[in-house]
Amino acid sequence: MFESLKSRYSRWQRYSRTVAELEGLSNRDLADLGIARSDIPRLARETVGK
Repeated sequence: MFESLKSRYSRWQRYSRTVAELEGLSNRDLADLGIARSDIPRLARETVGK
């Protein structure tokens, strides 16, 4: 059980860090990458995995 919680916490940290980094980019930078601001949560979830 502890390993499961540890794993979920680790994934949540990676998700939060990914969202923060992407949200820190300007709209122009996101456009250059082909990312819409509304896509950030989805992309972060895909990056972290299940």
